[in-house]
Amino acid sequence: METIYKIALVVVLLVVIFSLGQALYFMMTDKDDDRRTVWALTRRIGLSLVFIAMVAFGIWMGWLHPHDVGQ
Repeated sequence: METIYKIALVVVLLVVIFSLGQALYFMMTDKDDDRRTVWALTRRIGLSLVFIAMVAFGIWMGWLHPHDVGQ
């Protein structure tokens, strides 16, 4: 279960990065209309919240093990 969960986290992170790149592309190509840029950024924010919730849930379930930087 841990491996599948970690793969899902990586996939969600890649989709977030893709959405950010998509928003950059739309921002550069669409000069008059900003709706596609706003929609891509809104989608990225939603996916980022899902990603953060998945990380918190994984830590709570014990599937992810955070470590302290100082140790």
